[in-house]
Amino acid sequence: MSAFPVDHLNRIRRKPQRGSYEREVVYAILDEALYCHVGFVEDGWPIVIPTLHARREDTLYLHGARASRLLAHVAAGHPVCVAATLLDGLVFARSVFNHSLNYRSAIVFGHGRPVDGAEKREALRLLTEHVARGRWDEARQPTPQEEAATAVVAIAIAWASAKIRSGPPVDNEADYELPIWAGVVPVVQQFLTPVPDPRLPADMPLPDSLRDYRRGPRLP
Repeated sequence: MSAFPVDHLNRIRRKPQRGSYEREVVYAILDEALYCHVGFVEDGWPIVIPTLHARREDTLYLHGARASRLLAHVAAGHPVCVAATLLDGLVFARSVFNHSLNYRSAIVFGHGRPVDGAEKREALRLLTEHVARGRWDEARQPTPQEEAATAVVAIAIAWASAKIRSGPPVDNEADYELPIWAGVVPVVQQFLTPVPDPRLPADMPLPDSLRDYRRGPRLP
């Protein structure tokens, strides 16, 4: 995969050695993250809204109610910023100043457009599959009325960057002699045993999409 162009929007200024503009790195983070935060400006005020997303190539899809002001803003072609973060660890240094987090984050910039027709239905499939692979074919799919009540927008990703921190704490050289514990507390996203709807038949088996559910790098 190629790298994104770099300009004032996505250039990493603070600790640039942690940054990447490679599509492969950015998209791996977006695909593993269950949700994102979308930032936009309305009436002069910055607004950030969490939402589900799904990606295909250089396009990010969002969906929601037709009355959503976020989706109306994106559909009108206004600029937006989308961020996703994966937390991997709590970093405890010998000094409070050098405490940190291990993380993988991606920020993308682009303009949106409304989605309809066959692309809309495919986007709804992608959004479902982003949460659980195989679920689209296991569940009842949307009726025409349900599709009509749902708005879908696409964001063409024009600029993006990723930033990653990993490894142990980095202390001032003199602090390494201090008798203070330092290290990393790993953080993992845990998915517990699915709890069935009480109205399910007692012998209903767990579907394949939820068996041993976990998230990680997404395959093509």
